[in-house]
Amino acid sequence: MIVSLPMYDLPEVAEATEAWWRAIRGALLAEGLPAPADRARPEGDLMAHWRRPDLLLSQTCGLPYRSALHAEVALVGTPDFGLEDCPPGYYHSVLVMRGDDAREGLRDFDGARLAYNSPDSQSGWAAPLAHAAAAGSAFRAGPRTGAQRAAIRAVAAGEADLAAIDAVTWRLLRDRDPAAAGLRVLGRTTPTPGLPCITARADNAPAVAAALGRAVEGLDRSARAVLGLRGVVPIARDAYLALPLPPTPEALEE
Repeated sequence: MIVSLPMYDLPEVAEATEAWWRAIRGALLAEGLPAPADRARPEGDLMAHWRRPDLLLSQTCGLPYRSALHAEVALVGTPDFGLEDCPPGYYHSVLVMRGDDAREGLRDFDGARLAYNSPDSQSGWAAPLAHAAAAGSAFRAGPRTGAQRAAIRAVAAGEADLAAIDAVTWRLLRDRDPAAAGLRVLGRTTPTPGLPCITARADNAPAVAAALGRAVEGLDRSARAVLGLRGVVPIARDAYLALPLPPTPEALEE
């Protein structure tokens, strides 16, 4: 069986993430589950990784979960990062712009270039498009960066006007990545269910969920503070599936 923590595995918080992994492994073993000695660090095709039949635990994004994975994996629970103005387990995106950009409001960015990590990202793609549409505006697809850190840097370098950054990622990077220092926040998107944890086998889900909750409770306070972890909450499958699928970048250019 394999375990991975791919979504917030940033070098700047590696020590805290490793402590989180050790707490998870110990809790899985305490539940009688076959936790591996080391966690997997998937590269490349994450969808293939999340579909592995030997997946004991991983964390995915809400958009791939509702577009495909919900029919193939079991939902375990959603970590709560204690984000301001969000229900437990929910999150939002932070719209960031260059600090020297004279534009002030969202409508000033109608037609602006949005740097995005991936078209299957809830925080980097689906959330900002829905946010703009609700305000009567729209974005153009800017550079596809492959990572939210790279989207921050694309805006800082003037390669895009805006980027939408997962609020947990922004909290972890805003004071740690020099490129973030030159940006300012334009606004926040509407909160949506956070990044869910999944397992391949439904019969494992209750024990994995119990282990994940126990791991947060047993995690060292300093590591919890660095990661912002508060707990693990059950968010219904339908809460994820209720959100619409976004258009593709290609559709925006038509």
